[in-house]
Amino acid sequence: MKKYLKIGLFLLFLIVGYFGYTNYLKLELISGFSAKNLASAHFIDNRSQEVIEKSDNNFDVIGWATNEINESGKYATASVFGLKKRKAIYRPGLGATLIDGNFDITKPYEIPKRTKSNSKLPFPYGDVEPKDTVFANIDYVKLNQAVANAFDAKGENDKKTRSVLVIYKDKIIAEKYVDGFSKNSILLGWSMTKSITGTFFGILQKQGRFDIYKPAPVREWQNDDRKNITTNDLLHMNSGLEWDEHYDRVCDATQMLFQTEDMTRTQLLKPALFKPNAHWNYSSGTANLLSGILRKQFKTHQEYLDFWYSALIDKIGMSSMLIETDMAGNYVGSSYGWATTRDWSRLGLLYLHKGNWNGEQLFNPSWAKYVSTPTNTSNGRYGGQFWLNANGHLPDAPRDMYYCSGFQGQMVAIIPSKDLVIVRMGLKEEFDFNGLLSGIVGSLKK
Repeated sequence: MKKYLKIGLFLLFLIVGYFGYTNYLKLELISGFSAKNLASAHFIDNRSQEVIEKSDNNFDVIGWATNEINESGKYATASVFGLKKRKAIYRPGLGATLIDGNFDITKPYEIPKRTKSNSKLPFPYGDVEPKDTVFANIDYVKLNQAVANAFDAKGENDKKTRSVLVIYKDKIIAEKYVDGFSKNSILLGWSMTKSITGTFFGILQKQGRFDIYKPAPVREWQNDDRKNITTNDLLHMNSGLEWDEHYDRVCDATQMLFQTEDMTRTQLLKPALFKPNAHWNYSSGTANLLSGILRKQFKTHQEYLDFWYSALIDKIGMSSMLIETDMAGNYVGSSYGWATTRDWSRLGLLYLHKGNWNGEQLFNPSWAKYVSTPTNTSNGRYGGQFWLNANGHLPDAPRDMYYCSGFQGQMVAIIPSKDLVIVRMGLKEEFDFNGLLSGIVGSLKK
């Protein structure tokens, strides 16, 4: 009996030890996520610590963190059971950055120059409140019911939708926000930022300054097989480079976002496991590598910072948008784009109109076709930094739909055949997008 008891205790010790060890490895990531998200949501969108902890940071093990905001110092800290304390600092123009002990907070830094349009035009080409427009071919009862169904009923907390915006023929036909949020709330798009990052290559291509089909300009790859990887391969997420992106464990993506100084180099340093254009593998590291490649297209860091706003963001009136930077000053092109729901929709409208914004062509119409055409290794699910519905993954949504997609269910859907742009922002990954999209599309009478 004592023998079996000893064996049982030993096994219990091993189990507890393994659980403690594996979760200890996560502590720095937990505190890093909590501090970063707390600083961003508070200083960018002015949310209270209580709201952030009960919503944005209230999932999985992130709730283990103990947090603190320092208003005068413009930073937030977090730790887990008193261990692995992390700090995120806020700097106007650059957003919140998770820093390590080697970061010099006294070092001068550059910020992007912004140009806010003073246009008196109504939304989307200006900021004047749009006039109500009634279309005879829309069943508004069905439309409003589809939008309402995306939100939790009173007392529920399952769907976790924060906003839904529906634009038809450039007119807002439905717009709804959960209590506590409004058209002025600035929301994190997470991986929808990848679609922003990819767009700059279309802009540079139109300007004759970049060829995506040439080998990617990465010096470290020139003496091995990686020299054959093109920027086109990177945009399609089929470079063949090693990458692990599974957020339920410590992986390449979490280490990059919460432990790395220069996020543009994490994917760059990975070996090739497959030939280019032969194996699709979703990689946030690739999006940040693309941000690094963009940085190399400019003589100065200031030009790189300014370009993102002058060539696209401010050009289409996304004045609320902020792309945050890493410790090395690179835009985190994989994940850290913030904007109001209406401003996120402007990106969708730009693509709906094939790069034309109120008469000015920002990228060639062929670029919209490029990003919405399936890469041959993604089973019809992915194009050029956009997700696709070409294989009917969402069976009741149009097959020509392509969309920006982000963690916890962020979406900007572009449906050319229906002249629709649909935005959903929220906090739940398993949201019923098929139901929302089919309900909205079904409200358009044939």
